[in-house]
Amino acid sequence: MKNIVIKGLATVALSLSLFSCDSFLTTEEKGEPSLGVMWKTENDAVLAANGLYFWTASEGITGRGMMWYVNCSDDMVTGRNSGDAARIKNFQYGKRDCLDNWPVMYQLIKKANDIIRYVTPMNINEDVKNKVLGQAYFMRGWAYMWIAPYYGDNGTNGGIPIVTENTPLEEIDQPRPKSVSENYKMIISDFDKAASLLPLFKDWDENEWGRPHKTAAWAYAAKAALFNAQYDATYYQKVIDYCDKVIPHHDLLKNYADVFKMSNNWSPEYVWSWTSNELDGSKLPGVMLENKGWGLYNGWGYFMPTKELYDAFEEGDTRRAVTMLVPGDSFTFLGKEKLYYSTQSSSGMQFNKYMDPFRPKDAIGTTVNPNGDNMTTDLSIPLIRFSEVLLWKAEALIWQGKNGDEPLNRVRTRAGLPALTNATKADLKHERRCELAGELSNRHLDLVRWGDAKEVYSHPLHGYVTSGVVEGDDAATIRSKSKVVEIWAARNFDPTINNVFPIPADEISKSKNLVQNKGY
Repeated sequence: MKNIVIKGLATVALSLSLFSCDSFLTTEEKGEPSLGVMWKTENDAVLAANGLYFWTASEGITGRGMMWYVNCSDDMVTGRNSGDAARIKNFQYGKRDCLDNWPVMYQLIKKANDIIRYVTPMNINEDVKNKVLGQAYFMRGWAYMWIAPYYGDNGTNGGIPIVTENTPLEEIDQPRPKSVSENYKMIISDFDKAASLLPLFKDWDENEWGRPHKTAAWAYAAKAALFNAQYDATYYQKVIDYCDKVIPHHDLLKNYADVFKMSNNWSPEYVWSWTSNELDGSKLPGVMLENKGWGLYNGWGYFMPTKELYDAFEEGDTRRAVTMLVPGDSFTFLGKEKLYYSTQSSSGMQFNKYMDPFRPKDAIGTTVNPNGDNMTTDLSIPLIRFSEVLLWKAEALIWQGKNGDEPLNRVRTRAGLPALTNATKADLKHERRCELAGELSNRHLDLVRWGDAKEVYSHPLHGYVTSGVVEGDDAATIRSKSKVVEIWAARNFDPTINNVFPIPADEISKSKNLVQNKGY
């Protein structure tokens, strides 16, 4: 597919005739009924839908945000000294920008509820109405799915508060449902409604790429079903059914490395992403870049891979070099060929997946934000890729005692590895880790829902310390000057507490009914 890079998220003019009056990624709030501006026209409805995307430029969402919680896994460590980040890594309460997610998602839910409430009875063009409502249902389901797995469980604490278009204003402070399963059921319902209303990706005008579409809704329904299957095994079949709706419309790229190139933001492997450019969007590539960027660009160096992740890859797995840089590896940065080593990172390694925008000589101001404090790039950050849909199907089949070889091996053989016969649960877990490392698919949540977190986190994590490198050292010499060291001590993960994170204290204080998760 042709790559369309949306320039200037807050100002771009969209060409689709019915959606051309404003950017759908605008951060400006439009037509809020609660502010007394009732929607009356088709244009009002379109502007309301565009206002759903205010979260796209939030550092607490698309920058570091929930990645602090992903960073709890054995695949990552915090690359810079930070007491607050260390507390989160050790499953304690930390006041980082991950706490933005709860209030922002409930703001997004409120916006979606308003659209569903006020646009549904409007007498406007049916196609426009369907697209507006489809986006509202999708974004409401997405918002609940974004936070429910982190804060809700099945009984100990319950789910997260459910607020819909039918919730009276005086009852907006809802108590938590008894189980997060209630959230997943609602999320699936929302994505079903969204899928029934939205077009396929190919049927959106190119300048509208980045809006929700039919297969993205089915994919998120599959994800919600998979999370609910840990409580109700009948949902594994629902996972398979939703994946089978998605599969005919997408495909894998031939080479794994190509997935993370700017030119493939909208490839057949794309299902849903944070749409970004060099002016606005996700800061994640810069957040994961070497701290201070070797004096050439202001990387922040927060989330760095571990030696345990490196060792998880089989020999011959092409994904390893694409995923991370280790001492002695060659790479291109701002047009310069370099050999990797770090004196800044506590890990001594770096994720390589998001480096494509930094490769060109003229990257700064072209593919990378010229402001090193706002390191957005032209690379859209994947939230769901087609390969993950295949692995969801494989997981659901294997967990049902069926054969998941076909979808699993499509992912595995793309990585240059031999196909497996009668793949096991361990095989599936291995493929998810290697295929999706460093992505928002989130290994930490995988370990929690599989019941593996306590054992995995009881082991220390390792990285490299490199010293004495001088100009002109070759790769072998750099490797010889790098030694493996422990970089994070073994942790005590208590599933009765740490399967969920603490709800932000500010949100507890605002509510009469919201109860903090036990142990926090």
